[in-house]
Amino acid sequence: MKRRISFWRVATVLILGAFAVATYLRFTGGLARVTNLSDSFPWGLWVAFDILCGVGLAAGGFTVAAMVYLFGWERYRPVLRPAILTAFLGYLLVVFALLFDLGKPWNVWHPLVMYNPHSVMFEVGWCVMLYTTVLALEFAPSVWQKLRWGRGLLIWKRITVPLVLAGVLLSTLHQSSLGSLFLIMPQKIHPLWFSNLLPILFFISAVGVGLAMVIVESYFSSRAFGREIEWHLLSDFGKFMILPMLIMAVLRGFDLFQSGGLALAFAATPEAALFWLEIGLSILAPLVLILVFGASDRPKLLMVTAFLSVGGFILNRINVSITAIDATVRAGYFPSFWEVVISLGVVTLGCVVFATAAKYLPIYENEPLVERWKRPVYVWESAPAPKRDAVS
Repeated sequence: MKRRISFWRVATVLILGAFAVATYLRFTGGLARVTNLSDSFPWGLWVAFDILCGVGLAAGGFTVAAMVYLFGWERYRPVLRPAILTAFLGYLLVVFALLFDLGKPWNVWHPLVMYNPHSVMFEVGWCVMLYTTVLALEFAPSVWQKLRWGRGLLIWKRITVPLVLAGVLLSTLHQSSLGSLFLIMPQKIHPLWFSNLLPILFFISAVGVGLAMVIVESYFSSRAFGREIEWHLLSDFGKFMILPMLIMAVLRGFDLFQSGGLALAFAATPEAALFWLEIGLSILAPLVLILVFGASDRPKLLMVTAFLSVGGFILNRINVSITAIDATVRAGYFPSFWEVVISLGVVTLGCVVFATAAKYLPIYENEPLVERWKRPVYVWESAPAPKRDAVS
C-alpha cells in the first residue's frame, strides 16, 4: 500500500500527540491536574470506559476460542486469530490504562505478594493478570509461525485445550466479578442500575458484545487491509447474539419489577432517558433488526446491529459506574478534556498496534503451520519411488 496523507493518518498523529502531552501532565502533575475526580467521586471515565468497557469488549477472544477448540466448530477458525489479537490488545490496554488511574501506579504489582482473598478487586486483578498471560500464549502461534518455529507450534497444540479451558474459566470469573464491585455500595447506585444480579448481567452482556465486536473488527479490518469479509460466518454471530440479549431483557425486566424500580424508568428524569437509550441500543433495536428485518442475513443491517450493540454496552458500563453513582452522591462529575484525550489515545494506540500486527504477522491465516523438528526431512524422502511390476 502506498503511503499517503489521509484523514485517519492525520487524526491518529494528532490524537497520539495530544495523548503524549496528557501523559506528561498526568505523571508530573498528578490526577488533580488532568481529571475532575474528587474524594466523593474517585471513579471516572478511565474506570468506566478504559477498564470496564475494555475488559468487556475483549470478551470475543474467549468466546470464539471456546467455539473452535472446545465445541469443535472449525468453520469459525478464520475469525479466531483476529478475535484473539483483539482480546489480547484489549487486556494489555486495560492494564496500561490502569497505570493512569492509580494514584501510585508503581505499586500495581502489590497484589502479587499482598494477598487478600476476601477482596473482589484482588480476584479481578489476579484473573486479569492470568488471563492476559493465557491470551499471550493463545496469540503466540502467530509469532511462531512467522518465525517458522515448528517445535513451539507442536508444544502449543498439545496444551491448546487446557489453555482454552483456563481462559474461559478466568474470563467467567473476572467478567462477573467486575459487576460484584458495585454490590458493596447499594446506597450509592441509582435503583435503575443496582441489582444483586449485576455479576450475572455483566457476564452475559460481555458474551453478547464479544460476538458483536468480532463483527465490528472484521468490518474495519476488511476496509483497512482490503480483504474480503466473512459474511457467512458473521451471519451466524448475528444470530448467536439473540440469546444473550433475550436473557438480558428478561433478567433486567424481572429484577426491576421485583425491586419496585420499574416506575423510575417512566419518570421524567435524565436517568430514565439514559436508561431507555441504553436498553434501546443494547437490546431492543438489535433484536428488532435481527428478528424482524433479518439483519443477520443482510450485511449492512448486520453491521448496524453490531455497532448498536457495542454502543449500548459502552453506555451500560458508563451508566452503572458514572450515571448511577452521580445520581445519588450529586458530585456533578463530568470528564475533563485530558481524561477524554487519554481514553482516545489508549484506543488509538490499540488500533495502531493491531494494524502493525496484522501487517507483519499471519493473523488472517486459518491454521498454524506445524513443521517436523526432530530431524531434517529431505526432498527424496517426501515420497517413495514407485515399484516396477513384472511387465515393465
